[in-house]
Amino acid sequence: MKQIALDIGLACVPSFSNYLAGPNEPALSHLQLWAGSALRSPVPTYLWGPTGSGKSHLLRAAAQALREDGARTGWLDASVLEPPPFDESWVAVFMDDCHLYTAVQQHAAFNWFVHAVNAADGHPRGVLAAGALPPADLALRDDLRSRLGWGHVFALQSLSDAQRRAVLRRQADARGLLLSDEVMDFVLKRFARDLTHLVALLDQLDHYSLQTQRPITIALVKSMLEAS
Repeated sequence: MKQIALDIGLACVPSFSNYLAGPNEPALSHLQLWAGSALRSPVPTYLWGPTGSGKSHLLRAAAQALREDGARTGWLDASVLEPPPFDESWVAVFMDDCHLYTAVQQHAAFNWFVHAVNAADGHPRGVLAAGALPPADLALRDDLRSRLGWGHVFALQSLSDAQRRAVLRRQADARGLLLSDEVMDFVLKRFARDLTHLVALLDQLDHYSLQTQRPITIALVKSMLEAS
């Protein structure tokens, strides 16, 4: 059955607080400590794992935490076709989707890495990166691939169906939502299983249920989708 990639109500900014870690708690704790430290370690961090494991969420959450402190950062992912040169005002650089980088993006990523670690002012910047594969398996130029695997490396896992169900149940309970097993089954079978999307769906159901003064049923979910 084709899963629907939910595109309603997904404007929430990725943060550490709305990342549902499950088995990825070590990576979350590491990045929280790094982002919250006044003296951040210059040792790079690389996250890898399948789609839906939260790699991009954690990178964006760390970048957001720094921005909230007034810091400037560099961001590079596969959609940035013409990466800018390294900016000395950045306190860290973030490189997402490394497994998809073109030759131009690899060149920029390598330069960012070198400038960050060997900063001209003697204050190394942080490097946080992510990709679908472990560093050694990335189809990248050798000098970039070796640097991505130099520091902390975390293998992220997608949550199991039982873990997703348990998390959604806790999230629904925290919102005071009565979610039947039938509705839970419908949601898990028919929507994209990334937990950020699923929790956003809970928020939408909560608002729509209050707006229409109807309990949350499969019919309500279908009605909400038709109205969106």
